[in-house]
Amino acid sequence: MNGVQEFFSIVPWTIIFQYCNLLILCLLVKKFLFKPVMNVLNQRQAEIDGIYDAANKDRALAAELKQDYDRHMSGAREEADQLMRSALESANRRGDAILGDAQAQAANMIRRAESEIEQERVKAFSEVKKQLSGMAVDIAEQMVSREINAEDQDRLVDEFIRNAGDKA
Repeated sequence: MNGVQEFFSIVPWTIIFQYCNLLILCLLVKKFLFKPVMNVLNQRQAEIDGIYDAANKDRALAAELKQDYDRHMSGAREEADQLMRSALESANRRGDAILGDAQAQAANMIRRAESEIEQERVKAFSEVKKQLSGMAVDIAEQMVSREINAEDQDRLVDEFIRNAGDKA
Protein backbone atom coordinates (compact mmCIF):
# COMPACT_ATOMS: atom_id res chain seq x y z
CA MET A 1 0.00 0.00 0.00
CA ASN A 2 2.89 2.14 0.32
CA GLY A 3 3.11 2.29 -3.45
CA VAL A 4 -0.50 3.26 -3.68
CA GLN A 5 0.00 5.85 -1.06
CA GLU A 6 2.83 7.42 -2.97
CA PHE A 7 0.62 7.50 -6.00
CA PHE A 8 -2.08 9.34 -4.15
CA SER A 9 0.09 11.36 -1.87
CA ILE A 10 -0.08 15.08 -1.80
CA VAL A 11 3.25 16.80 -2.22
CA PRO A 12 3.10 20.57 -1.78
CA TRP A 13 5.87 21.36 -4.28
CA THR A 14 4.13 19.40 -6.99
CA ILE A 15 0.90 21.27 -6.38
CA ILE A 16 2.72 24.63 -6.52
CA PHE A 17 4.50 23.66 -9.78
CA GLN A 18 1.25 22.41 -11.30
CA TYR A 19 -0.50 25.57 -10.20
CA CYS A 20 2.31 27.69 -11.73
CA ASN A 21 2.16 25.61 -14.93
CA LEU A 22 -1.60 26.14 -15.09
CA LEU A 23 -1.17 29.86 -14.52
CA ILE A 24 1.51 30.13 -17.22
CA LEU A 25 -0.58 28.03 -19.57
CA CYS A 26 -3.61 30.28 -18.96
CA LEU A 27 -1.54 33.41 -19.58
CA LEU A 28 -0.11 31.94 -22.79
CA VAL A 29 -3.55 30.82 -23.98
CA LYS A 30 -4.93 34.26 -23.14
CA LYS A 31 -2.13 36.08 -24.95
CA PHE A 32 -1.77 33.84 -27.99
CA LEU A 33 -5.27 32.39 -28.35
CA PHE A 34 -7.99 34.51 -26.75
CA LYS A 35 -6.74 37.95 -27.84
CA PRO A 36 -6.41 37.02 -31.56
CA VAL A 37 -9.70 35.15 -31.48
CA MET A 38 -11.39 38.10 -29.75
CA ASN A 39 -9.83 40.47 -32.29
CA VAL A 40 -11.19 38.33 -35.16
CA LEU A 41 -14.61 38.18 -33.45
CA ASN A 42 -14.59 41.96 -32.89
CA GLN A 43 -13.63 42.54 -36.55
CA ARG A 44 -16.44 40.26 -37.72
CA GLN A 45 -18.87 41.98 -35.38
CA ALA A 46 -17.79 45.35 -36.83
CA GLU A 47 -18.26 44.03 -40.37
CA ILE A 48 -21.71 42.67 -39.49
CA ASP A 49 -22.67 45.98 -37.87
CA GLY A 50 -21.48 47.79 -41.00
CA ILE A 51 -23.53 45.47 -43.19
CA TYR A 52 -26.62 46.03 -41.02
CA ASP A 53 -26.08 49.80 -41.13
CA ALA A 54 -25.71 49.70 -44.92
CA ALA A 55 -28.81 47.49 -45.20
CA ASN A 56 -30.81 49.90 -43.02
CA LYS A 57 -29.61 52.86 -45.10
CA ASP A 58 -30.50 51.00 -48.29
CA ARG A 59 -33.91 50.10 -46.88
CA ALA A 60 -34.55 53.74 -45.96
CA LEU A 61 -33.40 54.85 -49.42
CA ALA A 62 -35.59 52.22 -51.06
CA ALA A 63 -38.60 53.40 -49.03
CA GLU A 64 -37.90 56.99 -50.05
CA LEU A 65 -37.50 55.98 -53.70
CA LYS A 66 -40.75 54.00 -53.51
CA GLN A 67 -42.57 57.05 -52.14
CA ASP A 68 -41.06 59.17 -54.93
CA TYR A 69 -42.10 56.54 -57.47
CA ASP A 70 -45.63 56.39 -56.06
CA ARG A 71 -45.91 60.20 -56.20
CA HIS A 72 -44.64 60.26 -59.77
CA MET A 73 -46.96 57.42 -60.79
CA SER A 74 -50.00 59.10 -59.27
CA GLY A 75 -49.00 62.33 -61.05
CA ALA A 76 -48.52 60.41 -64.28
CA ARG A 77 -51.90 58.72 -63.86
CA GLU A 78 -53.58 62.06 -63.27
CA GLU A 79 -51.80 63.52 -66.29
CA ALA A 80 -52.78 60.53 -68.43
CA ASP A 81 -56.40 60.81 -67.25
CA GLN A 82 -56.37 64.53 -68.05
CA LEU A 83 -54.92 63.83 -71.50
CA MET A 84 -57.56 61.16 -72.11
CA ARG A 85 -60.36 63.53 -71.05
CA SER A 86 -58.91 66.28 -73.23
CA ALA A 87 -58.56 63.95 -76.22
CA LEU A 88 -62.09 62.64 -75.71
CA GLU A 89 -63.52 66.16 -75.53
CA SER A 90 -61.55 67.17 -78.62
CA ALA A 91 -62.73 64.07 -80.48
CA ASN A 92 -66.34 64.77 -79.44
CA ARG A 93 -66.08 68.38 -80.62
CA ARG A 94 -64.50 67.26 -83.89
CA GLY A 95 -67.15 64.58 -84.35
CA ASP A 96 -69.90 67.12 -83.71
CA ALA A 97 -68.30 69.50 -86.22
CA ILE A 98 -67.99 66.76 -88.82
CA LEU A 99 -71.60 65.70 -88.21
CA GLY A 100 -72.76 69.31 -88.53
CA ASP A 101 -70.81 69.72 -91.78
CA ALA A 102 -72.22 66.46 -93.12
CA GLN A 103 -75.76 67.53 -92.23
CA ALA A 104 -75.21 70.93 -93.88
CA GLN A 105 -73.83 69.25 -97.02
CA ALA A 106 -76.75 66.84 -97.06
CA ALA A 107 -79.21 69.72 -96.74
CA ASN A 108 -77.44 71.57 -99.59
CA MET A 109 -77.53 68.44 -101.73
CA ILE A 110 -81.24 68.00 -101.02
CA ARG A 111 -81.93 71.65 -101.92
CA ARG A 112 -79.92 71.36 -105.13
CA ALA A 113 -81.67 68.10 -106.02
CA GLU A 114 -85.07 69.66 -105.36
CA SER A 115 -84.20 72.71 -107.47
CA GLU A 116 -82.89 70.45 -110.26
CA ILE A 117 -86.08 68.36 -110.05
CA GLU A 118 -88.16 71.54 -110.23
CA GLN A 119 -86.15 72.77 -113.24
CA GLU A 120 -86.53 69.40 -114.95
CA ARG A 121 -90.26 69.42 -114.23
CA VAL A 122 -90.63 72.93 -115.66
CA LYS A 123 -88.55 71.91 -118.68
CA ALA A 124 -90.63 68.75 -119.16
CA PHE A 125 -93.85 70.76 -118.93
CA SER A 126 -92.58 73.27 -121.46
CA GLU A 127 -91.58 70.44 -123.83
CA VAL A 128 -94.95 68.77 -123.36
CA LYS A 129 -96.63 72.12 -124.07
CA LYS A 130 -94.56 72.51 -127.25
CA GLN A 131 -95.41 69.00 -128.35
CA LEU A 132 -99.07 69.44 -127.53
CA SER A 133 -99.22 72.73 -129.36
CA GLY A 134 -97.48 71.12 -132.36
CA MET A 135 -99.95 68.24 -132.25
CA ALA A 136 -102.86 70.61 -131.94
CA VAL A 137 -101.61 72.51 -134.97
CA ASP A 138 -101.24 69.21 -136.88
CA ILE A 139 -104.76 68.15 -135.92
CA ALA A 140 -106.14 71.54 -136.87
CA GLU A 141 -104.37 71.42 -140.24
CA GLN A 142 -105.75 67.98 -140.94
CA MET A 143 -109.23 69.03 -139.92
CA VAL A 144 -109.15 72.18 -141.95
CA SER A 145 -107.77 70.48 -145.02
CA ARG A 146 -110.76 68.19 -145.31
CA GLU A 147 -114.25 67.87 -144.25
CA ILE A 148 -114.65 65.71 -141.19
CA ASN A 149 -117.45 63.40 -140.41
CA ALA A 150 -117.69 61.18 -137.30
CA GLU A 151 -115.94 58.30 -138.98
CA ASP A 152 -113.08 60.53 -140.20
CA GLN A 153 -112.75 62.10 -136.78
CA ASP A 154 -112.32 58.70 -135.09
CA ARG A 155 -109.77 57.69 -137.68
CA LEU A 156 -107.84 60.96 -137.22
CA VAL A 157 -107.76 60.56 -133.44
CA ASP A 158 -106.51 56.96 -133.77
CA GLU A 159 -103.91 58.02 -136.30
CA PHE A 160 -102.88 60.92 -134.11
CA ILE A 161 -102.45 58.62 -131.12
CA ARG A 162 -100.32 56.21 -133.15
CA ASN A 163 -98.21 59.03 -134.54
CA ALA A 164 -97.90 60.74 -131.14
CA GLY A 165 -96.08 57.70 -129.78
CA ASP A 166 -93.66 57.86 -132.75
CA LYS A 167 -92.83 61.58 -132.26
CA ALA A 168 -92.23 61.30 -128.51
